[in-house]
Amino acid sequence: MNFEDSNIVFSGIFRRMNHAADPMSSVPQIREVKSGNDLAIYIKLPAILNRNYPAFVPPLWRDEFHFHNPLKNRNLESCEVIRFLAFLNGEVVGRIMGIIHHNWNETHGNATARFYQPEFIDDYKVSSSLVQAVTKWANEKGMKLLIGSFGLSDKDPQGIQVEGFHLEPVIASVSHQPFIASHFEKMGFTKFKDCVSYVIPVPDQIPEVYKAIYNRIITRNGFRVLEFKSRKELKPFFKPVMELMNSAYSHIFGFVPMTESDIQELAAQYLSVLDPRLVKVVVDKNGTPVSFVISMANISSGFRKSKGKLFPIGWFYLLQSMRSSTRLDLLLGAVDARHRGNGLNVLMGVALMESARQLGMKTLDSHLILEENLLMRAELEKLGGKISKRYRIFQKEIDRPQ
Repeated sequence: MNFEDSNIVFSGIFRRMNHAADPMSSVPQIREVKSGNDLAIYIKLPAILNRNYPAFVPPLWRDEFHFHNPLKNRNLESCEVIRFLAFLNGEVVGRIMGIIHHNWNETHGNATARFYQPEFIDDYKVSSSLVQAVTKWANEKGMKLLIGSFGLSDKDPQGIQVEGFHLEPVIASVSHQPFIASHFEKMGFTKFKDCVSYVIPVPDQIPEVYKAIYNRIITRNGFRVLEFKSRKELKPFFKPVMELMNSAYSHIFGFVPMTESDIQELAAQYLSVLDPRLVKVVVDKNGTPVSFVISMANISSGFRKSKGKLFPIGWFYLLQSMRSSTRLDLLLGAVDARHRGNGLNVLMGVALMESARQLGMKTLDSHLILEENLLMRAELEKLGGKISKRYRIFQKEIDRPQ
């Protein structure tokens, strides 16, 4: 497959489409993505199907092309993938990706396939034809269960949105139209796992009780919260905190540890846009990182204005939205398993809330948390957090042919 550059010109690829289901339409035609042109259509399709959906925020198209390029995305090395496009009356009206993560299946003794990036018009014939194509492929590979939406690892946007459609999505998540989930329910898919996100108000003043807990933890245990004023100060800690995340996330469903090259790529991608004031690292008395949180101002409006492109002026729109945003989005965070229950979440929470308050932030979005992570949810609810969005990973057993 020829992986096209994300600056490819798409004029003429798509014709004007009607999103409403046509009861007189013909049977959808499903085609496997095999050419660079098909891949370009596959990647850009969400911008076409969601062009009238107010909550849609385009991704960074360069990153989308990198995700599908095995030379850029090493997670593809241990996975078998297939992509399909759906056509109706000659127009492209849907897409879906099938994934078999062989390393994950072997490690956990599973025979599970995944579907990912489902996008389609509100026509059940289209959605069911796409899912049938992935199911048939997975069945031929000996898989017994189909789950999704779930990517190559837990770091990819996961789940299909089922609540909170009126809210802006967080970076590294997606915003589905309400009918998407209902199509999977109609196909017989059921809940596998849910992820929820919380909106937490940034207080005008940090409550005294949290300040007291903060001071007590610092005094008794010798922990320190590192605050950063520049990216130069932050850079040496990026690799240690990512290694901490590898250790802390090892038990989380779908997690794939980052390699040295993964960490370097992530650093190159995010260090240039992170505000160091919104990153907090807790170290022990030896100076070893034991917990961290990485956040950034919501930049959804910048992505819309830039239309998912950094050049020629996309960077300006992203920086502009970062400066004007009043919502803080959590991206990553972890606590060393040996120090859980020692109040490190309070240390990070107090420090982050104080920085957010000083920067004029009004709310904080927790990003996605597994519904079963009751400890983290309890911490957020203590801070006044309320569930704002819910994403569902669906499942369905793959029927064996009679």
